[in-house]
Amino acid sequence: MTTLMLLPGLNCDTAVWAPQVAALKDAHCVIPAWGLRDTLTAMAEQVLAEAPTERFSVAGHSMGGRVALEVFRLAPQRVERLALLSTGTHPLAAGEAGEKERAGRMALLQIARTQGMRAMGQQWARGMVHRDRLDTPVFEQVLDMLARGSAEQYAAQINALLTRPDAGPLLPTIACPTLVLTGREDAWSGPAQHEVMAAAIPNATLAIIEHCGHMCTMEQPQAVNEALAAWLLR
Repeated sequence: MTTLMLLPGLNCDTAVWAPQVAALKDAHCVIPAWGLRDTLTAMAEQVLAEAPTERFSVAGHSMGGRVALEVFRLAPQRVERLALLSTGTHPLAAGEAGEKERAGRMALLQIARTQGMRAMGQQWARGMVHRDRLDTPVFEQVLDMLARGSAEQYAAQINALLTRPDAGPLLPTIACPTLVLTGREDAWSGPAQHEVMAAAIPNATLAIIEHCGHMCTMEQPQAVNEALAAWLLR
């Protein structure tokens, strides 16, 4: 049975991968909890330590995709397959663009610290799902997940993202079967970004999920499950 490490994104927990764990019966799924780890490297080292087998497949969503790339950088010989979902490779931009991202993240962190994680999620998550899923049960599931996190955890993971490396040069070195997937309406890490990533990876398959925002694993679980199942057979 294939070991499948499923890596959550910013302030996400096992709920973000629950539909995949339920569907992918032929894989032994392991979902790390990042705790207060505040760099992508520390998270990747955790994955390598917690993986129950020497070789494994790894799928990462959003920040988890960046962790997956860091896992590959640290130990490429251990990665059988790689799936990068709703993610990116670019570092924090220089100058005004980077300061804008930093300021936006810090403003949300201030809301989390003063008003609570759910209040932060009410603002942040509205840009994370397809507009048709706002104020639906899926949106409530996302809010519930964010509310289970803490401001301290959120701060640590923000630091990991603000100090993220440029993973672009790594892409041409990835020889294992790779899935690159995002939602058609992902406003944070959309199709154009993933097309560039897939073109740079020698053995990549690109999947664009229709009628889907950033939280693809929860928004369109069946389509994501089918793409992952095909990838696991490669």
